[in-house]
Amino acid sequence: MTEKQKPGPILAPVDFSAPSEAALMHAVELARCMQRPLLVLHVVHDPSSMPGYYSKALKKKQLSRIEDGAAEMLEEFLQRVVKEHGELKKLKQLDSMLVKGLPSSRILEVADKTNASIIVLGSMGLTGWKHLLIGSVAEQVVHLAKVPVTVVKSAPGRTA
Repeated sequence: MTEKQKPGPILAPVDFSAPSEAALMHAVELARCMQRPLLVLHVVHDPSSMPGYYSKALKKKQLSRIEDGAAEMLEEFLQRVVKEHGELKKLKQLDSMLVKGLPSSRILEVADKTNASIIVLGSMGLTGWKHLLIGSVAEQVVHLAKVPVTVVKSAPGRTA
């Protein structure tokens, strides 16, 4: 098998939300069952459209670069998940990656570059006007990915 034909990791993009945590837990189980490595990805949004969840870390720590805040948040997110689910060995063996750009396009690029076996991501499940106005990363990934995609929603009422 050539390197391109060799199946790659389970790709789990996260945005620190409850649905992305639920998707990560599903990805852990898939990685265990499929005997694949697990790659957790966070896409740092372009600073011109900085989402509110970075602003808390940036104000609190007086960080000068959005990537620094996002990297710290990713590390804290993964540490919390490992602490809460320490029995899952795959969580302790995962790789993580931080990239900058538009989430759907960067998720697809990383999936291609790593030859991901499957993409497992969470969805907020927005409907109606909000969905039409802001679009859905999960929906875009589902429509454009070259590999299977699993979309996971968190339990009702659960918030991050």
